Amino acid sequence: MMSQHRNTGVTETPDTGTAPEVSEERRAPNLIDEQHILDAAYGLLLAVGMRRMTMADIARAADVSRATLYRRWRNVREVVATLMTREWTTLANAELDVTAGIARERLVGGVVRLVRASRSNRMLRKIIEVDPEFLLPYLLHRRGTNTTRQLELIEHGIRQGIADGSIRDGDVAVRAESVLLTAWSFALTGPALTEEAEQLSALDDQLHDLLERYLAP
Repeated sequence: MMSQHRNTGVTETPDTGTAPEVSEERRAPNLIDEQHILDAAYGLLLAVGMRRMTMADIARAADVSRATLYRRWRNVREVVATLMTREWTTLANAELDVTAGIARERLVGGVVRLVRASRSNRMLRKIIEVDPEFLLPYLLHRRGTNTTRQLELIEHGIRQGIADGSIRDGDVAVRAESVLLTAWSFALTGPALTEEAEQLSALDDQLHDLLERYLAP
């Protein structure tokens, strides 16, 4: 698929997964911070969406060569996947890593906070609005890095709850998957039912009640 530089009308060849010939790097590869590149990609994603981004766009925004990008990622989708892993690892660690209260309260409260934070996350909203097909493989066909990490955190919380008696005993993995699937439905589908802040807050209260009743002894 051909793409165009914004406001220039100049066409660019598609990303093929093969690094183009570049005579020299703008900077030595070992001096380039990957987070700097991801920050540049994040800004582009919010501005134009994933489908309108090219590796050349990211390279210009990050002030690196395309060859540097191709050494780390094969295409824009892989850059965005890495960006999503960074974003959701930060969110999950912030919302699920709580130490106060009994384990069930910590886990349920953390999951509800993660749903709320995900639903209002600018990057997720942009992908859902402009490039929703990017999410489909992770929802329908395979487990991604983010899913694995979130399940690990939920399983850890469930084991803590079993240990302190606040969560009933049983198959930890299956219940963690059930919790995550429920959370996803509230995060991704909630805004399709209503955009009113009060109604979304009421849905979060229902999610809290569902998880409390599901996990309680």
